[in-house]
Amino acid sequence: MAKATKICLAGEGGQGVQSVAEIIAAAANAEGREALYIPNFGVEQRGGVSIAYLQIGDQPIGAPKFDKADILIALSDRAVRRCKQYVGSETVYVYDTSIEGVEEDLPKEGEAKRVLAIPALEIAKNELHPRVFNVIIMGAVVAATNVVPAEAAKKAIEKKLGYKFEQDPKLRELNFKAIDRGMELMNK
Repeated sequence: MAKATKICLAGEGGQGVQSVAEIIAAAANAEGREALYIPNFGVEQRGGVSIAYLQIGDQPIGAPKFDKADILIALSDRAVRRCKQYVGSETVYVYDTSIEGVEEDLPKEGEAKRVLAIPALEIAKNELHPRVFNVIIMGAVVAATNVVPAEAAKKAIEKKLGYKFEQDPKLRELNFKAIDRGMELMNK
């Protein structure tokens, strides 16, 4: 029995962490896989730390939370500090290069399998659009974990945002470019 892939996404409220986890879980379900997604955030809609716990596997998943993540993506300085406990020797740790002042809080050599800094926010601002920052992150998760194919993730985005795409077809292309760009960042 293969173990479930444990994913922890953390950032500030409003960065789209919960949306990313929800869409990846929907894509996994559409592919016939088991997915369990648990949101964790404060009462603030924006400004508080938001954590999404996501597990995807081929067998039923027993517990919603986990001790150590297989992949942890931190999108803010507070998220880096708040999620230290989920890092283990097999964790792929990803954080955005725009986060400053966290050098001492990042996993040291041997504390994580790999530590990767990606310029998702910079790419969103300079190449695409700031609103697709979280979709770039989604692409990074998809590439790093292979829990769902890229096409399944795109179908799940289409299902969730299709009404917006009908109003502005350019949004579809923008979101799909963002997923592809996030995947490219992880495949370098």
